[in-house]
Amino acid sequence: MPARSFASSRIFWILQALGFCAFSGLLLFGCAGRINIPFFWAYLLICAVSFTIATLIVEPELFQERIRPGGQPLELRYYALLLPPIVHWCIAGLDVGRFHWSDSVPLTLKVAGLAIFASALALITWAMGTNRFFSSIIRLQEDRGHELVSGGPYRWIRHPGYIAGLLFCLSSGIALGSWLSLVPAVPCVPLLLNRTVAEDRFLKNNLKGYSAYAQAVRYRWVPGIW
Repeated sequence: MPARSFASSRIFWILQALGFCAFSGLLLFGCAGRINIPFFWAYLLICAVSFTIATLIVEPELFQERIRPGGQPLELRYYALLLPPIVHWCIAGLDVGRFHWSDSVPLTLKVAGLAIFASALALITWAMGTNRFFSSIIRLQEDRGHELVSGGPYRWIRHPGYIAGLLFCLSSGIALGSWLSLVPAVPCVPLLLNRTVAEDRFLKNNLKGYSAYAQAVRYRWVPGIW
């Protein structure tokens, strides 16, 4: 199979997604030093199911765009964004499995955390399935026929992917049962806020119809709030 065809196949992206789940599992259980932690398994199962569903409903070309926007490699600063989740999983594993610094999250909160975590992944998948221009960087995708998207979750909020990302970050540590593992998620809040504001401004100035859409759909993240 030609390299280009293989790179655009769903099988390739499913393997990538499951490989990412395996990597996070290795960090969690490796740092924990044991595998008998049910909420870790539930967390990884949610990730595996969600990522697999995403690869089945999202266009393969969008995954290609996200790792090589406009056909160009991502800048190194974007790969630095992988550091907070890596630190997060390591802290959670060490906390829950070995040292018990802050693994006092009540059972009901852990279940709620898992539910919110799953909902965040579902919202991200819905947004990506609706918006084929869900790139990893802010750019006008003229090479891909960039046009306004106003269906799916975009009927109610302008940036569903970012609020889903925030929920993902804030619920992950609770779902895993470690308060301390929430610390690496703190910088994500201003980063996501800044990215939302910057992208909103860019689209108003560059994407046809977006200004009118922003007047009709007033809220960026949460209806009635912001």
